[in-house]
Amino acid sequence: MNIEGWTRKSLGSFTQFIKGITYASEDYCKEDEGAIFLTIKCVSKSGGFKLEGIKYYRGIIHENEKLKEGDILISNTDLTRDGDIVGCPIMVPFLGTNEVTMSMDLSKLVIDSFQIDSKFLYYKLMTDKVRRFMQDHASGSTVLHLQTKAVPTLELLIPDKKEEQEKIAEILSTIDRAIAQTEAIIAKQQRIKTGLMQDLLTKGIDENGNIRSEATHKFKDSAIGRIPVEWEVETIGKIASLQRGHDIREVEFIAGDYPVIASSGVIGFHNIKTSDSPNVVVGRKGSIGNVYYLDVDFWAHDTSLYVTNFFGNNQKYIYYLFLYLELERFGTKSGSPSLNRNDIHPLKISLPKPMEQERISKMLSHFDTSISNLKSGLNKLQHQKNGLMQDLLTGKVRVTNLLKEREPTSP
Repeated sequence: MNIEGWTRKSLGSFTQFIKGITYASEDYCKEDEGAIFLTIKCVSKSGGFKLEGIKYYRGIIHENEKLKEGDILISNTDLTRDGDIVGCPIMVPFLGTNEVTMSMDLSKLVIDSFQIDSKFLYYKLMTDKVRRFMQDHASGSTVLHLQTKAVPTLELLIPDKKEEQEKIAEILSTIDRAIAQTEAIIAKQQRIKTGLMQDLLTKGIDENGNIRSEATHKFKDSAIGRIPVEWEVETIGKIASLQRGHDIREVEFIAGDYPVIASSGVIGFHNIKTSDSPNVVVGRKGSIGNVYYLDVDFWAHDTSLYVTNFFGNNQKYIYYLFLYLELERFGTKSGSPSLNRNDIHPLKISLPKPMEQERISKMLSHFDTSISNLKSGLNKLQHQKNGLMQDLLTGKVRVTNLLKEREPTSP
């Protein structure tokens, strides 16, 4: 497809590729002993930078192996089965004043800045067409290796005017910042919720809405430590009886209204229910310890445990209690890993009265609703970005009118 003002160019016509450093495990060092070392674990699926992949390197670094903010790297290797990482781009963020370099699993693109805007290229390398090219030019059984000699032959349709490239990159960068800000707010809310769960499920909340502390409220000794005087020590089996799910294979699913709940979540639908809502489900096999709260009737799959009796306790409170207990810790470690209800039922916990359970669950539910709304907004932003990338980076929608608006008028 020809687009006026856009030209098809090979990636190698305006970039050079520099492969990262070949290293051994003993070259790794502590943070204060070497350079920041970017690895394949810094690459997100389909592109984007992850801080958790950073290591530190104390070997020799040549001048052309040094990185700066704004440099574009692509992944040369991939450990995922579906090729989610191979050829994906990352843009180096500001990482402080320390030297930054990269592993052999990454290559730096040295760009002719007269021909191409680096941010535009970064987004262009994330498009579906480029992703297919990279996957088609990768090979390997357990580890995918990019055929780096083929990468310069990749053809890209690019605006001739750098101003148009820059405007496209500016629009996409704006929505990326909104995504990053929303992700940061979600992470903060989740941290607050985690701390709140710790306080509420060990100290509780009084009738005036105050979280208890030993400085302001009465506590007592118990078999599991200090607890509020109003609380009692019980076993899990006395407050929530767990039942193993039912055998059913995916090929036996029948279209119906009742979701089939497994340890990994909803895996299908059935026309028969095995439990009435509301209920709490815990992963027994596979994703051991996953906890779900369901307010719909459902079919409990064999890989799950579900609560059949709450003994008058608040169902949502039990859900938060199970989350807090991190039940995956109690899974069997030998043979086929699983979570045995006979290992869960004897566990001792401290328990408030049902009215306080309701106050606690309402407070935590408020945070869940807030986080859910933020995640919904994040999904909308991500869908919007995907649509804009498809429109702007292919020339389907032009930004030329926006460029005209910012052109200076004649005096």
